[in-house]
Amino acid sequence: MTKSPSPINIQRPAASAALPIATALRGVLAKGYGRADLRADLLAGLVVGIVALPLSMALAIAVGAAPQHGLYTAMVAGASVALLGGCRFQVTGPTAAFVVILAPVLNQHGLSGLLTAGLLAGLMLIGLGAARLGTLIQFIPHPVTTGFTTGIAIVIATLQIKDVFGLATGPMPDHYTDKLAALWQARHSARWSELLVAMGTLGLLLGVPRLTKRIPAPLVAIGLSSVLVALLARLVPGFSVDTIGTRFHTVIDGVSVPGIPAILPTPAWPFGSQLSLGLVRELLPAAFAIALLGAIESLLSAVIADGMTGTKHDPNAELVALGIGNILAPIFGGIAATGALARTATNIRTGARSPLAAVTHAGVILLSILLLSPLVAHVPMAALAGLLLIVAWNMSELHGFIGVLRVAPKSDVFVLLTCFGLTVIFDMVIAVSVGFVLAAILFMRRMAELTKARLVVPSEEGVDVVLPPRVQLYEINGPLFFGAAQNAVAALHASQHERRGGVMILHLGRVPVIDSTGLVALENAIATLTRHKQEVVLAGPLPKPRKVFEKARLGEKYPRLRVADDLAAAVRIAGELSAAFDEVKSRPSSLASTPNPQRP
Repeated sequence: MTKSPSPINIQRPAASAALPIATALRGVLAKGYGRADLRADLLAGLVVGIVALPLSMALAIAVGAAPQHGLYTAMVAGASVALLGGCRFQVTGPTAAFVVILAPVLNQHGLSGLLTAGLLAGLMLIGLGAARLGTLIQFIPHPVTTGFTTGIAIVIATLQIKDVFGLATGPMPDHYTDKLAALWQARHSARWSELLVAMGTLGLLLGVPRLTKRIPAPLVAIGLSSVLVALLARLVPGFSVDTIGTRFHTVIDGVSVPGIPAILPTPAWPFGSQLSLGLVRELLPAAFAIALLGAIESLLSAVIADGMTGTKHDPNAELVALGIGNILAPIFGGIAATGALARTATNIRTGARSPLAAVTHAGVILLSILLLSPLVAHVPMAALAGLLLIVAWNMSELHGFIGVLRVAPKSDVFVLLTCFGLTVIFDMVIAVSVGFVLAAILFMRRMAELTKARLVVPSEEGVDVVLPPRVQLYEINGPLFFGAAQNAVAALHASQHERRGGVMILHLGRVPVIDSTGLVALENAIATLTRHKQEVVLAGPLPKPRKVFEKARLGEKYPRLRVADDLAAAVRIAGELSAAFDEVKSRPSSLASTPNPQRP
């Protein structure tokens, strides 16, 4: 006879401890996946791949790397995050948000340092997902993210001036003000041909969507610009513009190949044999900024995808998958990656059904590297600059920026302008660090403002409690934590200078949480009250504060302290204490003793 398995054999704690991966793809396949779904995913992936091809190259160039590194990112991270992540429609790849972080890293540490920073960020992202911290991203205030994105958009737009006008600036400096100075000094080298190409590309990028949304605007704009530039170079004497082929070369077997090489990268550790504790220490701040910004952008993109499709993503699985993608991409020569909102939205609008659409997009990039490299070499740099200007405008959130300036409290405006200014003038590492500290301080300040405390006077309007003689009621309303503790008990300390003896009821029925600072402040208040010969009754502590009180053994520390379940019980205990005190006071001094009714 076969023994049936016991239902308690499922180990829930062990399962929850595993890395949360592959939830989106597993969910789609579990519900059933047919031929029609595959056809829809292939079509959507083809469209997104066409959109991602010029964008990936342009973003790598904006960082200062060769264009193929952006393609490797879209190919490797795009496929791995889609297969392992928690969002059905997310498309992952290089994004404009990373340009401000990655460009200084490339200038200071070279390509290997850039790739190593991305790998370190991947490890951090896996840690965030494994610790189930994906839901915490929702607590980042709107002024912080808006300040970041608008600042990044300004920097990206400024960087495109060089290629829009064909300026001969040489290597660009790290800091924004120095970049502006370099652009201004090179103003005499501007070429009308570059400006013509950039403006024509901008016109096509803006005009094509008004005529049809079936054909990706970047495909038409970049394709037509490349063809026209090739024709004008042959027909018009002296007409020339920089292209990917003239700007970038790769040496393969001793032969210099213009543009991107038509081969796939060989996997290798990005740091080679140069990894050291000193290098890791230098790259950690940038890696932290990459991980944090990547997590924010990817999860915000996933939230918007949920809103467009009515689905629900797993934020922790998405972070783990994003971490794995950012570890794999540098091994294959790719830069940092995150969820790309514009590509994700395109994926949804073109009918994607599952993560296999994003995998298809990665396959399109792969085939483009192998088959279209000679054509890619003819893409004008000015056309890619025009494309990035559109990207910068779309990510600027100008309406949100102006909205915060117009209607938000002064503290929000301060945080917004600080994050914006630090992003533009300094870099994203400083901006992320300061921005999150400001966000935390702002949160603590507002939480402290929510906590109110008062000495209740029964004759006040709206107060229906009747207090016995010699009894006072002090009410605290809100969380009693380190930001609010001192203010919450300040009035209580002040009242003791005017009164000695009697009973003080501390009403804590509206205190949801208390931390160690709040406990110390409350203990100091109780000690002050008992020194002034007052009995103390804690009224109605909620479950979490009550557990803290029990662990702190307040009853043992303060003999004059009583605890009541609610305010009515506290008033009754206070009345008994007051009556007993009056009775003892009326006895002869030789018989007097301190009353102690209802001592817990």
